[in-house]
Amino acid sequence: MKKPKKTKKPRDQREPGAARRRLQRIPRPSGLRRRQNTEERVAQALENVPRITNETVAEHREDVLKTARKYIYPLEHSRHRVVRITIALFISVVLLFFVYCGLALYKFQSTNGFIYGVTRVIPFPVAKTGPRWVSYESYLFELRRNMHYYHTQQQANFTTRDGREQLKRLKSQALAQVVQDAYVKQLAAKNHVSVSSQAVDTEVNLVRSQNRLGSNDRVFKDVLNQFWGWNEADFKRELQAQLLQQAVVTKLDTATTTRAQSVLNQLKGGADFATTATASSDDLNTKAAGGQYPMVLTPTDRDIAPQITAAVFSQQPGQTSDIINTGYTLEIVKTIDRSGNTAHGAHIQFNLKPITDYTKPLAAKQKLHRFIKP
Repeated sequence: MKKPKKTKKPRDQREPGAARRRLQRIPRPSGLRRRQNTEERVAQALENVPRITNETVAEHREDVLKTARKYIYPLEHSRHRVVRITIALFISVVLLFFVYCGLALYKFQSTNGFIYGVTRVIPFPVAKTGPRWVSYESYLFELRRNMHYYHTQQQANFTTRDGREQLKRLKSQALAQVVQDAYVKQLAAKNHVSVSSQAVDTEVNLVRSQNRLGSNDRVFKDVLNQFWGWNEADFKRELQAQLLQQAVVTKLDTATTTRAQSVLNQLKGGADFATTATASSDDLNTKAAGGQYPMVLTPTDRDIAPQITAAVFSQQPGQTSDIINTGYTLEIVKTIDRSGNTAHGAHIQFNLKPITDYTKPLAAKQKLHRFIKP
């Protein structure tokens, strides 16, 4: 019989110590090395910490700052760049804004609400009267109220051929008015003439008491907005300009003031009112009738200055007033009779000189520069 063949055992089983020896020869990974205890790790960490003394503190500080600068410098450079770009953009926007406004005002002469609002903030000039600048805002204030009146009350269309011609006339009138107002302000300053806000309020209350601009606040505001596109402050502004002009004329026209005072003295001395009116009054429509108005007067009569109707209805029949300044005339008023809200009256009128008698000589001395051509 054949002997069964012996199967060979694996080498590892044949030599039990061989596998162990091969494993010992394989190098251990670093992660499998013997772990250090806590004391060893602390000692090793302390060995790597630099020692800082009084002699080496400056050197270590510089090392720390040098490490930080490589992060700080790029940030500072980016921030400076952002600031420069922002400033450049802001300057560009401002320049574009002023270019737009310049073209809209001086080339196209726009009158829209945005441009008007800009002129109320930035004092663009429309003219120069000697040393005094005339603001574009005052010109638009005068022009826009006239445009509003003609558009809402006369149905004017400024886009048609006739409308454009009408607008051109309104522009010329508005520019002439604000130029004259500038000369009036110079005369007022030179002659120490001014108008207080109290005087303006008194004039407003007088007009409103006679129901000439509405019976209550709401109607008053509606009338201002409907006719001129104004609010109450705008109305007071225009009224103050008119009162200043009247005050300047009254101060400078001493001849008319003297004449009116002389006639008043005659009346106080017993002179007949009708005879004196016929001899002295400048009103050609009433002087032949002894100064008597041909119609019955009422407190709300729009054909008579509010100061005159106020005097007529505040006096007793037969009484005569002192000199009343209506702004364009000096008046002496007599109440003939009264019955409720009606009365008969008479007056002696003295025409004040027009303001142009005083502004034209000033304009001749001071060259006018206009920056627009209506």
